[in-house]
Amino acid sequence: MVDTPLLDTVKYPADMRGFSREQLKQLADELRTEVIDAVSVTGGHLGAGLGVVELTVAIHYLFNTPEDKLIWDVGHQCYPHKVLTGRRDRIRTLRKGGGLSGFTKRAESEYDPFGAAHSSTSISAGMGFATGRDLAGKDNHVISVIGDGSITAGMAYEAMNNAGATDSRQIVILNDNDMSIAPPVGAMSHLLARTVSSGGYQALRGVAKSVVKNAPRPIKSTARKAEEYTRGMMTGGTWFEELGFYYVGPVDGHDLDALIPVLENVKRMKDGPVLIHVVTQKGKGYAPAENSADKYHGVSKFNVVTGEQRKSIPNAPSYTSVFGNQLVKQAEIDPKIVGITAAMPGGTGMSIFGKAFPDRMFDVGIAEQHAVTFAAGLAAEGFKPYAAIYSTFLQRGYDQVVHDVCIQNLPVRFAMDRAGLVGADGPTHAGAFDIAYLGCLPNMVLMAAADEADLARMVATSVAYNEGPMGFRYARGEATGIEIPENPEILEIGKGRILREGTRIALLSYGTRLGEAMMAAEQLDTLGLSATVADARFAKPLDTDLVKRLADEHEVLITIEEGSVGGFGAFVLHELSAAGRLDNGLKIRTMTLPDTFIDQDTPAKMYAQAGLDADSIVETVFKALGQEINAYSNLA
Repeated sequence: MVDTPLLDTVKYPADMRGFSREQLKQLADELRTEVIDAVSVTGGHLGAGLGVVELTVAIHYLFNTPEDKLIWDVGHQCYPHKVLTGRRDRIRTLRKGGGLSGFTKRAESEYDPFGAAHSSTSISAGMGFATGRDLAGKDNHVISVIGDGSITAGMAYEAMNNAGATDSRQIVILNDNDMSIAPPVGAMSHLLARTVSSGGYQALRGVAKSVVKNAPRPIKSTARKAEEYTRGMMTGGTWFEELGFYYVGPVDGHDLDALIPVLENVKRMKDGPVLIHVVTQKGKGYAPAENSADKYHGVSKFNVVTGEQRKSIPNAPSYTSVFGNQLVKQAEIDPKIVGITAAMPGGTGMSIFGKAFPDRMFDVGIAEQHAVTFAAGLAAEGFKPYAAIYSTFLQRGYDQVVHDVCIQNLPVRFAMDRAGLVGADGPTHAGAFDIAYLGCLPNMVLMAAADEADLARMVATSVAYNEGPMGFRYARGEATGIEIPENPEILEIGKGRILREGTRIALLSYGTRLGEAMMAAEQLDTLGLSATVADARFAKPLDTDLVKRLADEHEVLITIEEGSVGGFGAFVLHELSAAGRLDNGLKIRTMTLPDTFIDQDTPAKMYAQAGLDADSIVETVFKALGQEINAYSNLA
C-alpha cells in the first residue's frame, strides 16, 4: 500500500501545524517537487521559489497565517507559498489568462496581504501592517521576507531606518542567496543564532538594561553599544543593529532543525523590529537550476528530467536584442556611449552591451532613482549615457527624470523596454504610462519604434541627438522579421511617415500597433473605405504638419497607441484643438489602453481585450462614421 503524500493532506497551513519535524522535512521535499513540476508546465520564476521551500514551510508551520501577516518581497519566490495556501489545484494556471498571478495578489487570496511584483517594498508595507495592528490593539505577527538584491535598494534602507526607530514588533527575514555578507553558516553560527534569540539571553539582556536604565546617558549608550558590538562580532549584523534592528543569524535556510528553533524564539520576542539573516541557495534541490548561471531565475516551459527549456523557434529577433546589438554597433564608433541598467541587464539587452564593453556598462542594482541621476552626471561630464530601464520601473525614478535630467536639459537617453502589454507578467510589468508621464516634461523628446528597423534608426538617432533628454520605447518579444538596415539613417526629429495613402480614413499609429493598423486598412479597403496609414514615430515633438494634413484630408482620424489615456492621442487632440481643426466636422477618435489594469494572458489576447487589435480599429472607424459594419458591408 502506497502512503498518501503529505502534500496531498495539506490544503491550508493549519493542516500542517501538527506535523513532526521529520514530516515537515518530507513535506518540504514534496513541495519542491511540486513546484518544479508545475513551473515546467507554465514557465515562470523557478530558482527563487526553490530557494525558499524550507523557509516557506517553517513560516506557515510556526505562524498563524493569514492572521499573522506574511509579506513576500517582489513575489518571485511565492510559488511554494501559493501551493500551501489553498491554490495547489490552480498552480498549473500560473501566469496564464484567467489563472494565478505569478506574484502575490491581494485579490487572489487572504494569504496574500500585500501585492508585490517590483522589489524592496516589503519592509515598508510590513511597518504599515505592524503600526496598524498596534493602533487597533491587536497582537498578531508581521513577517516580511526580503531578498539580498531587494534589500540593497534605497526604499529598503529608508524603511529599516524608520522601523528601527520604533518599538513596534516586526520580523524581517533577509533571504541571502548571493550577497555573502555573512560568516560561514555552520554549527557554531547556528548555536549563536539560537542563543541570541533565546528567552534566556533576552531575559539576561533585560536585566542588564534595567541595571543601566537610570545611569547617566553616556554610560547607558556605552553599555548598549558594547552589547551590540560584542554580539555583532560573534554573529555579524552590526550594520543592521545600527539601523535599530535586533539581528539574529546567519541561519541555514534549508535546515529545518536550525531554522525552526530560531523562528520559535523570535516569535516570542515582544518589542522592536528583528531581522533574521537566512542563507539559502537559489534553485536548491534541482540540479539544472543549481548549475545554471542565473539559477533558472525566469524560465519557459522545460523538461523536468533534463532541464532543457522549450523555446519556440524564433523567426525574428527580439526587440530587446535588436536594441542591445544596435547599441554595440554605435558604441564601436562612439567611445562616449555608456550603458546603465538597474539589475536588469538581460531583460533590457544591456548584457549584450556589457559583454562587448564591460568597462562602459554599469549595473547599479535595484536603484532606478540612482540610475537616472548617475546617468545625468555622466551626461553632464560629456558622455552619452543610455539608461535602459523597463517603462514600468522607470516610474520609480520619475522625480529624478524631472529634476536631474529635464530641468538641466541633460542628454540622457532612456531606452524603455516592455512598452505596452507584456503577457504573462501581467499589469505590474506593463509599460502603460511612460508616454503620458514623460510627454508632459519640457525638453524631452519621445520616440516609439513600430518595428525593428525603426528601432535601429532610433538608436542611431539618439546617439546623434545631444541637445537634451530623449526616450524611446519598444515592445517585449519577437519583432516583425523585417530586414534591419546595415547603416540605419538618422531620423529627422519630430517627423513621422506615411506608409499607405488613402482618401477617407486616416489611421495614425504610435508604436508597434502599426502592423494592426495596416491590417485594419486592408479590411477597410474590402469594405469600400480607403484608408491612409501613418506612423507618427515621435510623440514629442509631434509632427504637426502630418497631423494637420491627416485632419484636413480625411473624414475620420483615428490615433492608436500602446499607452494610457493622456498620452499620444491627447497630444494630437491638443494640437488639433489649438489649430482649430476640431471645428470642421472631423471625426476623431483616440485608441489607448483602457483605464484599467489588464491581467496576464498572451499579448494577442490582452490587446484584443484592450481593444487595440485590427478588428477593434475597424470597429472604431465605423462607430466614428455612425454606421454598423455589416450594414455598410452590404451597401458596399
